Amino acid sequence: MRSPVASGSRRFQLILLKPSHYDDDGYVIRWWRAMIPSNSLAALFGIAADCAEREVLGPGVGIDIKVIDETNTRVHIPELLALLRQHGNFGMVALVGVQSNQYPRALDIARPFRAAGIPVSMGGFHVSGCLSMLDGKAVELDACREMGISMFAGEAEGRLDKVLQDAAYGELEPVYNFMNDLPGIGGTPVPFLPKKNVEHTLGLSSSFDAGRGCPYQCSFCTIINVQGRKSRFRSTDDIEKLVRMNWAQGIHKFFITDDNFARNKDWEAIFDRLIELKERHGIPLGLMIQVDTLCHKIPHFIEKAKRAGVTRVFIGLENVNPDNLTAAKKNQNKITEYRKMLLAWKAQGIMTLAGYILGFPSDTPETIRRDIKIIQHELPLDVIEFFVLTPLPGSEDHQTLWRKGIPMDADLNTYDVEHVCTAHEKMSRQEWENIYHEAWSLYYSPEHVKTLLRRAVASGLPLASLVKVLVSFATTVPLEKVHPLQSGLLRLKHPSERRPGLPQQHPLVFWPQFVWETVAKHVALAGTILRMSATAFLIKRNPASKNYMDQALTPVDDSEEEKLDLFTKTAGGTAAVTHVRKIAQLTHANH
Repeated sequence: MRSPVASGSRRFQLILLKPSHYDDDGYVIRWWRAMIPSNSLAALFGIAADCAEREVLGPGVGIDIKVIDETNTRVHIPELLALLRQHGNFGMVALVGVQSNQYPRALDIARPFRAAGIPVSMGGFHVSGCLSMLDGKAVELDACREMGISMFAGEAEGRLDKVLQDAAYGELEPVYNFMNDLPGIGGTPVPFLPKKNVEHTLGLSSSFDAGRGCPYQCSFCTIINVQGRKSRFRSTDDIEKLVRMNWAQGIHKFFITDDNFARNKDWEAIFDRLIELKERHGIPLGLMIQVDTLCHKIPHFIEKAKRAGVTRVFIGLENVNPDNLTAAKKNQNKITEYRKMLLAWKAQGIMTLAGYILGFPSDTPETIRRDIKIIQHELPLDVIEFFVLTPLPGSEDHQTLWRKGIPMDADLNTYDVEHVCTAHEKMSRQEWENIYHEAWSLYYSPEHVKTLLRRAVASGLPLASLVKVLVSFATTVPLEKVHPLQSGLLRLKHPSERRPGLPQQHPLVFWPQFVWETVAKHVALAGTILRMSATAFLIKRNPASKNYMDQALTPVDDSEEEKLDLFTKTAGGTAAVTHVRKIAQLTHANH
């Protein structure tokens, strides 16, 4: 048994670093204020802080934890190396929550630390997904082995102690693989980040996971193969604890990252506890959750979500063509329920955001344009986030293509669900990329934005909040060339952050060009803000706006629904209506 690390003035330096990835010009995507908080960082900080408190490196041996989210904070590698040298290189760098598109950047960050002899470990969806679904060497994992980076597959609850101890003794193992032994998360250290880190996000928001795992089988999804199909949950006491810890530092907005909170068996108990914290203890909670398309069938779910502080809900709509949903094994999505579900959220004045994937087998540029028109006209959705169907390492789709030897893009940086990574049967690569970019301008056309604002006034949705989101989603792709979920406020760049192998611009060239681009983009952005704000102001002032009605807001009439384009323009839609009708007849006959 190893003896404890010598105590005294030595303090172990733990650097938790969440990497970003490179844009199309090769520069790190970084913002003054980023949109999405990193739950991986929050979870790891909570676990690491618990390790420090328990003195897992021995009595009197402290652990200093430094948190860096590269989407909103520059990684100053020389400064970090100097910090480690001050402590005799007694520490480690943990690359946290690394997704496939972040893997190249993570390797580039790790390289100088490994050259200096610093222990480096890497975890996240790329490592875990590849070790779960492939042969252990596939998709560039050997790059970690060659550089001496320790790979961590699985989740860190109950496992970080050993990793820290091994790093302290210079004995990090090449691989820690816990994919077949996922831990329970109830009663474990809760996700938490200090306010100084949370301040780098828009709206001063943090995140937490109330549960992990998903029982569904969507072929494009990595969650089911990384977090498992058996759901695991935090207790209501855990949730209250993390809310109170955050409220003590003035943070009350959260993104609950569960892939489907509606399938949390304790959703009602959690909502009840949050309602109590909000209504009795005065914590002004603001929540965003992710749910499936059948959550409205759960009694009281949407009503309690509203009382608990939910202001935005993300729905995995994915597509309006049942044939595409079947191909992706997403049979739990019933298009016959879409309007009922969305109207139920509308009735509570909660903003709806939906993910919509482009590139399913039946898709063509023409069908995508048609489906966007159907959504605009018939579904009361507020915001759509478009994604390119991507064979992400760790998904069944990727495993199938990999086993068949079908070509996929060799550059992992493009696996960000906004670049085309493999061939499509009905679209060329260029057609697929073009329709992805066109989809944003089609949905967020000035005319449809007016419609969305009218619907918001009629349904009691906070207009200012919707305008902020619409501005972001209407402008980010054309102006910043990145997905809105990768966006933030004020894009930051540095000449030293360009991808290795690409030419490094001279500062006298880089900085004037960067300033000019920034000014030009913000002039265009200001114009959009002014136009959209003026439109919203005029709509709100119009007394008739409160009585606005269109096809999307029309209450569901089952006898009329089957006439909608949603159900008549695709063979799958017609079949779905026929199936529902048969079920209704059989149910009626049995009664």
